[in-house]
Order: sequence, then C-alpha cells, then structure tokens
Amino acid sequence: MQIEDTALEGVKILRPRRFEDARGFFCEVWNRDVLARAGIVMDFVQDNHSLSRSTGTVRGLHFQAPPRAQDKLVRAGAGTVFDVAVDIRRGSPSYGKWLGVELSAENGLQLLIPKGFLHGFVTRTPDAELLYKCTDSYAPDCDGAVYFASPEIGIDWGIAEDAAILSDKDRAATRFADFQSPFVFEG
Repeated sequence: MQIEDTALEGVKILRPRRFEDARGFFCEVWNRDVLARAGIVMDFVQDNHSLSRSTGTVRGLHFQAPPRAQDKLVRAGAGTVFDVAVDIRRGSPSYGKWLGVELSAENGLQLLIPKGFLHGFVTRTPDAELLYKCTDSYAPDCDGAVYFASPEIGIDWGIAEDAAILSDKDRAATRFADFQSPFVFEG
C-alpha cells in the first residue's frame, strides 16, 4: 500500500497494490496493522455504498459534527468521481482550502478524509458507485452540509453550477460565507 500525504494536513491518498491476471484483480483496501505502522489508526464502524445514476451528480459538501464526527476512507467501486475534501478546522493554516482527486474503479485510489473536513463528489461517469468506511455511525442530529459551489471555497467541479444534479438538502445547504464550523484545529 502506497500512502501519499497531500497539501491538506491529515488528508491522504492511498494506493492499494493490485494483483492482476486474466480474471481481473485482487487488492487489499484496508489492513489495520499495515496502516497502523504508517501512523493511521482508525476504528471503522460503518460502511456506506452510494450509486449515482447520472453524470454530473453532486453529493456534498457534507460533514458530521462532534461528538459524532467521522473520519472517512472513500473509493470508487464503479465508474469515476471527482472527490473533494475541504478543511473546516477553525484556526487551521489551510482553513477553507480544498483538494480534489479523481477516484475510479480503474485507478483504485482511495481518499482518507479525517474529521474536520467537508466531503463531496461529482460523478464523471454514469452509474458511479462510491464506497466509504466511517469511524462513527450516521447521526442525523449531527449531520451538516455546505453548498458545493460556494465561491469562497472556489472548487473547480468541472461542471457548471446550474448543470449539477443535487438533492434538495444539498441545494439548500448553507453557503460557506455563512457557515460556522464546529471543528477547531488542534495542530
């Protein structure tokens, strides 16, 4: 497993080793002992699987606030997505900065997103499936969202804002300029 640091402290790109032959491939996407040796210690308690039928579907930007905040390990099981993490830890040198990574079933990359970050993605292909592990269970009373196209963040989603396919929740999400983050940087 290759582990790459990113410009956002704590956000990492994981590249599992694939063993391929004429039948397909096998890879180990999470191994607690291997990753603990690399300083990544997390106890995942929930696995999620989402399917987005149409290209241009945006899900996010989501977070779960303390005391039920979640670390996430995200990968594409089918298709391709552009996956985004945004630092929302007040006092962080990278507060409001974002990182985007193309995750696909073909490239096998995974994005590790710690607590204190918004998470979202846009589908680049139809029938894109996102699989992600979380370190806490879903808690509706701690669920939050920030509008994906908030100009203060300036994410280049690769699609026009009015072309994005959004849920009602994501369309009505708080703009970043009005957002009060529940997270504090502890660096």
